[in-house]
Amino acid sequence: MLLPLYSVCHALEASARVHPVIDCPQMNGMRIAPAMIGLPTTGAIVTAAVWVDTSSTAPESTGQHCRLSGEIGPVDPAAPPIKFQVDLPSLWNQKILMLGGGGYDGTIPDTAGNVPAGPVDSPVPLARGYAVFASDSGHQAGALGSKDGSFGMNDESLANYASDALKKTRDIAVHLIDTYYGATAPRHAYFAGGSTGGREALAAVQRWPHDWDGAIVLYPAWNGATLDLQFGRITRAFALPGAYLNQAKRKALYDAAMQACDALDGVRDGLISNVTACNARFDPATATLNGAPLRCPDGADTGDTCLSDAQIAALKVYETPIRINYGLASGETQYPGFNVWGTDLGMAGSSPLQPTVIALAMGTSQPASPMPDTAPYMSVFWDQWIRFFVTRDPSANSLNVDPQHPGPLAARISYLTSLQDQNKTDLTAFAARGGKILMAHGTADALVSPRSTEQYYRRLQITMGATAVRHFVRYYEIPGYGHAVSSVFNAAWDSLTTLENWVEHGNAPPPQIVGDTAGVPGRTRPLCEYPAWPKYKGTGDINDAASFSCAQQ
Repeated sequence: MLLPLYSVCHALEASARVHPVIDCPQMNGMRIAPAMIGLPTTGAIVTAAVWVDTSSTAPESTGQHCRLSGEIGPVDPAAPPIKFQVDLPSLWNQKILMLGGGGYDGTIPDTAGNVPAGPVDSPVPLARGYAVFASDSGHQAGALGSKDGSFGMNDESLANYASDALKKTRDIAVHLIDTYYGATAPRHAYFAGGSTGGREALAAVQRWPHDWDGAIVLYPAWNGATLDLQFGRITRAFALPGAYLNQAKRKALYDAAMQACDALDGVRDGLISNVTACNARFDPATATLNGAPLRCPDGADTGDTCLSDAQIAALKVYETPIRINYGLASGETQYPGFNVWGTDLGMAGSSPLQPTVIALAMGTSQPASPMPDTAPYMSVFWDQWIRFFVTRDPSANSLNVDPQHPGPLAARISYLTSLQDQNKTDLTAFAARGGKILMAHGTADALVSPRSTEQYYRRLQITMGATAVRHFVRYYEIPGYGHAVSSVFNAAWDSLTTLENWVEHGNAPPPQIVGDTAGVPGRTRPLCEYPAWPKYKGTGDINDAASFSCAQQ
């Protein structure tokens, strides 16, 4: 009987696992000198060391582990500390995994959880024997959670969020891991993150390539400050009178796009897989819904089953790129539009995931000043960025700032791009040491454009050559998958095993399968390398990946 590949690798690694050399409680109160950290700090301290035992046979079980909590002291006494957590399994596989955050961070990611879009039927990294760690990126969020940008008033906090906290946290974690297990260094080091965490994953391999062997990069907001400018452009469009779409109108737009584009992949299966063709043919101004024009009569807002001209105009801002008319220190000149047609912009729905989908998309309130907490996520994000990062005036009206013509704010915005845009595309040092990247993005992401990830991937190919890039990067797109969660196609993919096999055994990724846990639970699709997409073969179960091939036309 053949065992699953993960089970084989797991069994082979079990004999190489390492036991702790000291008791967990002895780690409490341990201090780490600033010299042990690769960037300036005032050192660190372990504030708690707790033994946790959640042993069971369930996939989400993390088993026995020592949980360390601590703080990294800032150089600026006015800056908050970096709070971190390290989970140390009782049997360590001699590998480490750092998890990235989301939004403006401000909380420590769940170190006992999974990688983004990880499989639901396999053990989480901690249960697999990984030492897992993460931080809050150097500030503690308030009531707005991941939308709270108030920390941007402090330079050190801002630099920590931009990327410095990654190095500081990594160095502290490795020191504590070495101490606990009496080891000299981890055999392999991985980073996994989505959204801001995806940006952090790319920042880690760009800035400190010798610290990492591999990265899982999902829906990365890699050019974070330039994305904020696009957020501002879109926010100002939907803030205009009559431009905001309620949930019923979002459903009408979605249904019209599905009627026009669902079959472009060869079958009506509830997913728009041939997104390029859909973007080329669909226009809300001329589209139909159930045979009637989607555009309201004479462009006036006459009800929930049609779109007014004001709403169509705002949607076309959302779908098109922002062009930057002034120099940015990061070198960026634009941010692309979004795949709006066929994307769930926050429709009403009964799925337990739908409130999160709505919150991450267009919310439930029109952008305004002051900005409602329930406005689109991107609008609150823009508002916080202008008030706390750019003007550093909490009373500033973000709707008065034109991101394409910011006047005297241009110099500050340019500087922020030099911190936040992680856009280096020469990854020679990382590739030369055998580093590998698995990158994926949902085509129906309403918050971070998949077109931006496509651009980064193409830039890698231009800088390093397509052949060289293929030796260490794979980029996949997932039809129907939104930002982090989706009730249409909620992705589940064993990226960590694929990355391990590539890094540790030299096995390049074979054809990948991605599962759906929410739209049609158990449905599968081939995970196609960009620019390919899943095309129906003409026969077979439409919920089975075997019925589809990866096509480019």
